[in-house]
Amino acid sequence: MSSESRLAKHSKVPSAEYSAEERKLLLRFAHESIHARLHGRSFDPPEPAAHLAEKRGAFTTLRLGGKLRGCIGYIVAVNPLYLTVMETAAAAAFEDPRFMPVSDTEAPQLQIEISVLSPIVPIAPEDVEIGRHGLMISHHDQRGLLLPQVPIEWGWDRERFLSETCRKAGLPSDDWQRGATIQAFTAEVFSESSPGHSLRD
Repeated sequence: MSSESRLAKHSKVPSAEYSAEERKLLLRFAHESIHARLHGRSFDPPEPAAHLAEKRGAFTTLRLGGKLRGCIGYIVAVNPLYLTVMETAAAAAFEDPRFMPVSDTEAPQLQIEISVLSPIVPIAPEDVEIGRHGLMISHHDQRGLLLPQVPIEWGWDRERFLSETCRKAGLPSDDWQRGATIQAFTAEVFSESSPGHSLRD
């Protein structure tokens, strides 16, 4: 069985796995988690329906004025999805080493994007599909990951996507051709139409 067949069989995420209400709830939880962390308090929502309590890997991406402001996530499913979203949202806001912690004035202006991941499986370079697959490339103790939406945002083709994932890992850009391990996943990606749109009044 080809690597593409394995991915389709084991890890393809349906395009509408989560309803509009479920997406809205996850986005609200992300905002509330950031707000709580900013003001030094806890946010402990009631456990949602079983679907959102399933263990899933996820990344939370923050943008401010259209520019990246933080992104943190887990490729492996270790916690219920709603808790993973809450944790990664707060981490993206305050622990991403590329940025200063989000300020009180910035928090209400954040636009949040959530990527819910499928399991990750090996894939051959020629099977990578731009717009469908995210990549993780590793070699020795170095590892880099890029989400499926990244090559679309930057206009990359397959080879550029593979090369940039190598660079993300701190590897030579052609390491995907020289023994690095290439793995892929799919993601259901959703975001707000405007900052804070998912928050209830």
